[in-house]
Amino acid sequence: PMGCRSFLQGWIDPKTGKDVEDGRMNLGVVTVNVPRIALESHGDVNRFWKLFNERMEVAHQALRFRIMRCKQATPVNAPTLFRYGAFGRLEANESVDQLFRNERATVSLGYIGLYEATSVFFGKDWMQDHSWNEDGKQFALSMVRRMNQLCQQWSKAEGYHYSVYSTPAESLTDRFNRMDRQKFGRIEGVTDHDFYTNSFHYPVWLQPTPMEKLRYEVDFPYLASGGFINYCEFPCLQANPKALEAVWDYAYKIGIGYLGTNTPIDHCFVCGFQGDFEPTKEGFRCPECGNSDPDKCNVTKRTCGYLGNPVQRPMVHGRHEEIAHRVKHMSGETGHVVLNNGESREWYEETK
Repeated sequence: PMGCRSFLQGWIDPKTGKDVEDGRMNLGVVTVNVPRIALESHGDVNRFWKLFNERMEVAHQALRFRIMRCKQATPVNAPTLFRYGAFGRLEANESVDQLFRNERATVSLGYIGLYEATSVFFGKDWMQDHSWNEDGKQFALSMVRRMNQLCQQWSKAEGYHYSVYSTPAESLTDRFNRMDRQKFGRIEGVTDHDFYTNSFHYPVWLQPTPMEKLRYEVDFPYLASGGFINYCEFPCLQANPKALEAVWDYAYKIGIGYLGTNTPIDHCFVCGFQGDFEPTKEGFRCPECGNSDPDKCNVTKRTCGYLGNPVQRPMVHGRHEEIAHRVKHMSGETGHVVLNNGESREWYEETK
């Protein structure tokens, strides 16, 4: 992987016959608003696929524009990249395109909101805490499968490696949802949460077990090799490392390629609380003393694929709401503090 979730495919240099990993790059991402396509189809599957293919071609043209703009660079524009070895060692007047072609570089077709798009056709309850409608899942898979097919066609025709990318959508989750709510209104199961569900993920407000969540998600990354991440929300696990090990063993067994572990590690420097800070409209605060001073606490949340501190660097409203709606996939302690009298207080979340 590169960055938070992007992946480069294996690549053999046709000149040497050797596998090359260093000096590779991604030329950019264009993300498709899948829920909007579903909403504009008004529940008509045939119309959906017609619109879907049209929007994919719009995204294709946008990606081609990105490639064209990258090709316009010259080695002297970024000598560290193109002349001194980061990407290659070209002469001043050579074309940088030789570092991109023959599928050496990737260019990514992203997507967001499979749960919401599928809800247009199967209703908001097609996914529940411990189960899902298999027809709904297959419909969601068919969207990613179609994107994968198109990327393969474009790659073969043009010589650049197009790949499907499960977009992290740090702020796009807010923007797309807000735009669609303005156009279509608040639609239950689609635009009613102030954010769109990331890529193929299980909705964050539902409470499957870690194994159920991974079993649902496992099929999607194989069609989205340009980038993906699976993750589970855990309580504090210092006293129960065997539980974490069991989940990772299961993930490895079923073929999960990239797994993140989210566990409470926030720390209040005023009262000593350690665990999960509470979400507020403005950010996060200590559940014991109410402290939210960025200089007196350390708050760590998984933004999408990477970790961030939302107290020091606040997120857009939709991403904040998405984090606030996350629930644990396993029962356990979510925080503790030792009081001045030596007694301790604990917080606990019970799963369904």
